[in-house]
Amino acid sequence: MKSEQSIAIYFLLLLVPLFWGGAFVAAEHIITEIPPVTAAAFRFGSAGILLLVFVLVRKKLDIAAIKKQWLSILLMAITGIFGYNFFFFTALDITSAINGSLIVATTPVLLTFGAVLFLGEPWNKQLGFGLILSLMGVVVVISKGSIATLLNLEFNLGDLLFIGGLICWVSHGLLGKIAMRDVSPVVATTLTTLTGSIFLVVFSIPEQGWDDIFTMSTQAWGEMSFMIICSSVAGFLLWNYGIKQIGASKASIYMNLVPINTALLAVWLYASPITWSQIAGMIMVITGVYFVTFHQYLKNKRVRQKMARFEDKSVNI
Repeated sequence: MKSEQSIAIYFLLLLVPLFWGGAFVAAEHIITEIPPVTAAAFRFGSAGILLLVFVLVRKKLDIAAIKKQWLSILLMAITGIFGYNFFFFTALDITSAINGSLIVATTPVLLTFGAVLFLGEPWNKQLGFGLILSLMGVVVVISKGSIATLLNLEFNLGDLLFIGGLICWVSHGLLGKIAMRDVSPVVATTLTTLTGSIFLVVFSIPEQGWDDIFTMSTQAWGEMSFMIICSSVAGFLLWNYGIKQIGASKASIYMNLVPINTALLAVWLYASPITWSQIAGMIMVITGVYFVTFHQYLKNKRVRQKMARFEDKSVNI
């Protein structure tokens, strides 16, 4: 049973980059109708309320565990919900999306190093190879295989903000592993989403865009609903559950699938062009993710089966 649960989380985590990749596509249109921080505040505030109702109905709150990990939960909210979104959307107004995507693409590498150094998660050759291969693939996808694009990049204040967002997201992942030693993923997701949304609401006030929510188009409401239910509620629940089950290092590699899903959704929904070099980059990313997750799982499973057969033979002798 435990083995089945382990392999299930590897497949369920594939939904996270699909939901988050879709959020990038949806947000691109939504912020043309309402200000970005207001959009983020409404998204996470609504998601937090839905999660809170679920937790209260299911009576999932463990007050003793929450008191024990209150600081980790608060820091998760400040870094992953508020900090990352605030830095990301503010940076997009200053620098290019390509710069930001390349900076954020280093997330799995930094999160893995942090998990190995501070949380004691194991390191092996497959993990290192998968990280490097998938990172190279992300660079190819984002740059469309053009070396000139990379050489002509110019860095500015916006890139520093993206780095701030990167640090926030890495911190959120590491803090999540600590908090969920005592608190369940659903409670951690609920509390961090609600708390982070409060900070976003405060910082959205200068935008004066809350009245614009009531005049959003039908398309924007559909996209917002997707971001609330799929990208926020389901996406963050699965992400936190994955970190608890298989560790921050293995879960983080799925982040590299986000730009792939973003590109594919843009092709499907908006007929955006795609190049052969981008397809090659996608294959590199998928191969890297396989080496870190499924390959390692299957390898460990074969070892366990051999050990079991050896023990059976020993007993028979």
